[in-house]
Amino acid sequence: MSLSLRAITKGNYEAVCDLDVSEQQQDYVACNMWSLVEAQFNSGYSTRAIYLGEQPIGFFMWVQESTHKVSIWRFMIDERYQRQGYGRYALTLAIAEIKEQPQITEIEICYNPSNPVAKQFYSQFGFIEQGMDDDEEDMLALLYIENQTPWH
Repeated sequence: MSLSLRAITKGNYEAVCDLDVSEQQQDYVACNMWSLVEAQFNSGYSTRAIYLGEQPIGFFMWVQESTHKVSIWRFMIDERYQRQGYGRYALTLAIAEIKEQPQITEIEICYNPSNPVAKQFYSQFGFIEQGMDDDEEDMLALLYIENQTPWH
C-alpha cells in the first residue's frame, strides 16, 4: 500500500482543506481548515496529510501536551476513501512517527463516546479508555508506549 504521511505545504493545503467526511460524521470531526489555522498559531502542533500515492486522502493533527505525552487531536479520512483500510494503516504510520520521539511514553486520543466505531477502532491499537474529559464531552483513551526513555 503506497500510503504515507506528508507535511502540509503551500502546494497541498488547499487539497487537504477540501477533504471531508460523510454528513453523518460531521459532528465528530473538526474541519481541516480550522485545524490548520490552529496549528499555525499554536506551538507544539504537528499536522500531516495522509497520501495514497500522490493523492491526499486524509489529515492528522497532534499536539505535544507535555514532555512525555502527545495527543492526537484530529484524524480523518475523506469519505471517498473510508472502509478500505487506509485509516488503520495511517494511524499505524502516525503512531510510528510519534514514537520516534524517545521521551514520549503516552499517546492520547479523544473521541465522542456516541461515535459507534471509535472505541472498537482505537482499542485495536492498544488505546485504553480513561474516562471522560474535563468538559464531560469526549472519551479519553491512552496508548502506553513501552521501551521509551522514562520521563521525570
